[in-house]
Amino acid sequence: MTTIEVANKLVELCRQGNIDEVQATLYAEDAQSIEANEMMGARVVIGLDAIKGKAAAFQAGVEAFHSATISEPIVAGNSFAITWIMDATFIGRGRMTIEEVCVYQVKDGKIVLEQFFY
Repeated sequence: MTTIEVANKLVELCRQGNIDEVQATLYAEDAQSIEANEMMGARVVIGLDAIKGKAAAFQAGVEAFHSATISEPIVAGNSFAITWIMDATFIGRGRMTIEEVCVYQVKDGKIVLEQFFY
């Protein structure tokens, strides 16, 4: 897949709430994930299994999702970015809106790096 194809597929699946499918089909086994801080757990994780574990831990900390808005991707070379605005109630932290910029790097048709800024 090209970078634009990966970007469009990620947006499509995320809008449908299919995060597991995003990870299973679009990520490289040795992908890296970098968070803006440690609010959501470990700041840096390496490997698809670790990324899946981080996502599962995040999901487990959510009491209720109220809404999410995901932008169209902006693609440049082998990278793309989206904005993601999420309104959710977190266990023990209450309801909050998180606005983030998500940046991805693609190599050989797979996401090898994701980085979040919020």
